[in-house]
Amino acid sequence: MTDDTTVTRNDDASRYEIRVGDTLAGFAKFNRRSGEILFVHTEVDPAFQGKGLASILAAEALADATASGDTIVPYCPYIAKYLKTHEVEGAEIRWPQLPTDPADATGA
Repeated sequence: MTDDTTVTRNDDASRYEIRVGDTLAGFAKFNRRSGEILFVHTEVDPAFQGKGLASILAAEALADATASGDTIVPYCPYIAKYLKTHEVEGAEIRWPQLPTDPADATGA
């Protein structure tokens, strides 16, 4: 992307944010538990899609989470795919058990 792209952790909003200049271009939402960070949703504004920002956001958010010592739990499909296709050195990952059929979640 460009040199004016930054990723920061916004603890008040429970998300990592990627900005291009002063403009919020996307975010990766997370929830914290004791010793864990659960990534639940990643989104890039349509105006910024196709520029590699989601990958930059994922890389920097996961590096920061790893540096904090938290176990990463990827509920977000984008973060899960990123972790399966990229090495995040030092990352401890706990893969969530998700139902393969939505009916399984209701016990039907």
